[in-house]
Amino acid sequence: MTTQQLLKVNTSGKWESGLKTSISIRNFSPLIVDEPKSLGGTDEGPNPVEYVLAGLTSCTSVMIGIISKEKSFSYHGVDFVNEGTLDLQGLMGVEGISPHFQNVNFDVIISTNEDLSRVEELRDEVEKRCPVYNLLKDAGVKIETNWIKK
Repeated sequence: MTTQQLLKVNTSGKWESGLKTSISIRNFSPLIVDEPKSLGGTDEGPNPVEYVLAGLTSCTSVMIGIISKEKSFSYHGVDFVNEGTLDLQGLMGVEGISPHFQNVNFDVIISTNEDLSRVEELRDEVEKRCPVYNLLKDAGVKIETNWIKK
């Protein structure tokens, strides 16, 4: 039997005005969250779903680093490109339309001399263990991932 190893994370937030909120995390400068002017914000910061995509990128990057070390996988660069689509009708309260992402396209461009089979092994392990990837997947978001060896 294994013992749980729980990690608690904390954030706090303060509404600033309109659709703008500042978010504090640990000892870092606050993050500004806002909406584009087209959605009624002042466009002073990324919106929440943009931060989710940024979280997917950064979480995948962390997992690549951790798993690469475990598997002695060598790489010298990774670039990420992602895009999520959501139906604004869900945000506006239309019944039967989910307000979260309908789908996410996620490209991981990895610079490595490793064989393609090793890249695929890394991808499989990252997708199995990445918390943000699995949060989206478990919510029923269709995730299209493309790992490209460069």
